[in-house]
This record gives sequence, C-alpha cells and structure tokens, in this order.
Amino acid sequence: MDFEQYYFSENSKLSEFKTLYDGDIDDDDLKQVRNDLWGEIVEYQQRLFAESKQSLLIVLQAMDAAGKDSSISSLTRRLNAQGCKVHSFKKPSKIEMAHDFLWRVHDKAPAKGELTLFNRSHYEDVLVVKVHGWADQAQIDARYQHINNFESLLADRGTRVIKFMLNISQDYQLERFKRRLENPEKNWKFNPGDLDERLLWSDYMEAFEIAMNTCSSEQAPWYVVPAENRRYRDVMIASLVLKTLKEMDPKFPEPGFDAKAFTVESIS
Repeated sequence: MDFEQYYFSENSKLSEFKTLYDGDIDDDDLKQVRNDLWGEIVEYQQRLFAESKQSLLIVLQAMDAAGKDSSISSLTRRLNAQGCKVHSFKKPSKIEMAHDFLWRVHDKAPAKGELTLFNRSHYEDVLVVKVHGWADQAQIDARYQHINNFESLLADRGTRVIKFMLNISQDYQLERFKRRLENPEKNWKFNPGDLDERLLWSDYMEAFEIAMNTCSSEQAPWYVVPAENRRYRDVMIASLVLKTLKEMDPKFPEPGFDAKAFTVESIS
C-alpha cells in the first residue's frame, strides 16, 4: 500500500483526504489481506513481548460513530492479552481535573514489551477543549508543545507512537446515528449530545487540522484513514501497524542458559 497518501504532513488539509475508499480491491480480497496482516502482527507482538525492550502506542481519534471501537476490536482480536492493553479517555474525573492534562494519559502509556491502544487520548485536550472554548488559545498553544514533548519522551524510552484519525463525512455519521436508533440492540450507543457536536463539525475539522499539523513527527506520525469502508479501514490500520513493528524489529531474547547442554532426552 502507498502509505504516503495517508500521512498528514505539514500544511495538509483534511479536505484532501478521502472518507470512502476501497483501494480498488474487492471485499473478499480485502478480507484475505486483512487476515494475513493480522497473522503477521501476532508474530511481531510475540517478539515485542518476549524482547521487553520496546513498546508501541496506537492512538485513535475521530468524530463520533467513525468506528474507533470496531477498529480496536478488529486489530486486537488475535493478539495475546498479556501484552496488549486498551484505554479509553472520556470526560475527566474530578481527580484527573486536579492534575495537569497529561497526568491521566502518561499513567496509561505502554510498559516495555506492551502494545497499547488509546481510544481517544491526550488530543482531546486540544480538540473538544478547543472547540468548546474550555481553555484559552494560549493554553491550547502550550498544550501542543507539551504533547510534542510528551511523545518525544516516550520515544526516548523506546516507545513508538502511531496515530490514526478515522475520517468520515457528516452524511456517513448521520447514517450511523440513524442505525443506532433503528436497532434496539444499538440504542445504548446513541447519545443525544452527539447531535449537538455535529453542529460544530467545521470547528472540529479545523481543530483536527491544527493539532495534526502541529503534532505530527517522524517519531509520532499522524495518518488519516478513509473509515467508511470498514474492511479497507482495517487493512490500512493493520498495514501501518505492521510496518511500524517491522521497523522496530523486536527480537526473541537469547536464552539465559546454554541450550546445547540440554536435549529432549536429558530432561524429565
């Protein structure tokens, strides 16, 4: 896959990125490619866990109903739970509000050997907070720098960071909301407050653009995922995660004993 077409580089615009795309690959082939990628990711996760020197943090951000939950479910379904963690960041608690905005996030950063996924993240504090004016512009500008410093700190400690913005259209979001209302088993996912957030769509797109332009780097890149075709979305995310793991190149550790001194017959 051509990864560069999804990379959010300096001065990129969200309007330049597709929301619906299938890569000119039919559904059955996408499913096979996705399954092959998941199989390779499992192998690299095993190496990462065994090596226990590096870690990987995967961040997912999006508008409501873009598929963050299902993306995480798809990517993690074959992974070893011992070395995989998922954290969701919702409205801060009183205790979290009494600390700096990165306090609750840093605590959930992956330990060595772990692959961790953030469902929303520290970027909420320069997205929803910015859109609603809950912090002034000077605070928001300072937070961009704090985020860059935080991600640099993680990188210095051996954590790779890869960030995905799941890109959907307003029309697609509305259709997803309607499906949640039509299906009683999905009613619990519908939040009337999300309709108010839809009215701020252009403000959110601007906030995303600024955050990604300001906080995309070689060590913590942003990618924009066309998220309306779920199988292609899964293929793209898995492809970039696998690419990152291959660059990290984790290795199984050497045994702490002389393996040649033992044979199958010699142990009981």
